[in-house]
Amino acid sequence: MTSLGPYASFIVTSYTLVAAVVVLLIIWIAIDYRLQKERLRELEASGVTRRSGRQATDIR
Repeated sequence: MTSLGPYASFIVTSYTLVAAVVVLLIIWIAIDYRLQKERLRELEASGVTRRSGRQATDIR
């Protein structure tokens, strides 16, 4: 660690914190994706359809 100079602890801490934030964001996105997919399944099961699922002839 001495090759990083007198700021080694700052550099290592900064990179560690950035890595932790990126990992937390990835986890958050994965959880939110699953929740959104579940919500979409619930809506479709209740009869709500997506506009993207309709044909052009169905829109009046």
